[in-house]
Amino acid sequence: MKIVSITSGKGGVGKTSLVSNMAIGLSQLGKKVLIFDGDLGMANVDIFFGVHPQKNLQDLVDGDSIKNCLTSAAHNVDLLAGGNGIYNLCHLNAFQRREIMSRLGDMNFSYDFLLIDTSPGLHDHVLHLNSVADDCCVILTPDPSSFTDSYALIKVLFQKYKTQKFSIICNQVRDEKQGEQLFLRFAEVVQQFLPVRLSYKKSIPYDPQLKLSNQLQRLILRQDPKSISAMAIKSICMDLVSQVQLAPTTGNGVNGLDSLFRPVSGHA
Repeated sequence: MKIVSITSGKGGVGKTSLVSNMAIGLSQLGKKVLIFDGDLGMANVDIFFGVHPQKNLQDLVDGDSIKNCLTSAAHNVDLLAGGNGIYNLCHLNAFQRREIMSRLGDMNFSYDFLLIDTSPGLHDHVLHLNSVADDCCVILTPDPSSFTDSYALIKVLFQKYKTQKFSIICNQVRDEKQGEQLFLRFAEVVQQFLPVRLSYKKSIPYDPQLKLSNQLQRLILRQDPKSISAMAIKSICMDLVSQVQLAPTTGNGVNGLDSLFRPVSGHA
C-alpha cells in the first residue's frame, strides 16, 4: 500500500476535491484505494461521494476495529471518515495519532493506495500524517500566500521529521506552462535555503467546470470526465501508478511508524 498525503500550507487550494477525484481515477485504473480524511473534526470527503458514514475516526479511537470504521464510498474506494464537528478529534495526543496510523497499517495488503487528505497548516497532526507518507504532495496555487505557506510547511517538516522528498502539484493555474513556471520559481526559493528534493507532478488548470462541480459537491471525474481538469487529474493518477510499478515503495510508509512518530530532537 503506497501512502500518499495531499497537503498544503493554507486552506482553499482544492485538497479534498483532488483526493476524492484521485481516488476515483485510481479505481478506474483497477486500483483499490483507502481514503483517510485527516482533516480531523472538520472532515468532508464523504460529502463529495454522497455517502453517510455510520462510523468515523472517533469510533476507531474509542477502540472499534478498523474494518468496522470504514465506509464504502465507490467501487474499489473505501473511506475512513474524520468526523465533522467532533471536538475531541482536534486534540488527539501523540499516542492516539500513532495508534491510528498503526491500525491503518493493518490494511497494508488490502489496498494499493492510501490517500490522506490533511488539514492545512502546521498543526502536529498535519505534520505527523505527512511524515508517514511515501509521497508527500504539496498543493501549490498562484496565490502568493500559498507560495509562502507551502514553503513554511516544507521547512517545518524537514526540521521536525527530516522529510526531504516532496512532490508539487500546481492547482488553479492558467495552463501547464504557467504551472511549470510556478514550480520552478518555488523550487528555486526552497532549494536555496533547504536541503530537500522537489519533484513536479504536473498541474491542474483552472476549470469553471471543476469549480461548478465542487460547488455542487460532486466529483468532476463523474460529472464531466472529459473536462480539462478531469483529464489532468487522470494524468496524475496514471503517473502515480507508473511510478509504483517502476519503483516499489521505499519511502517512510507504515513500516517506519515507530521512528517517524518521534520528532527529531533539537528542532522547532
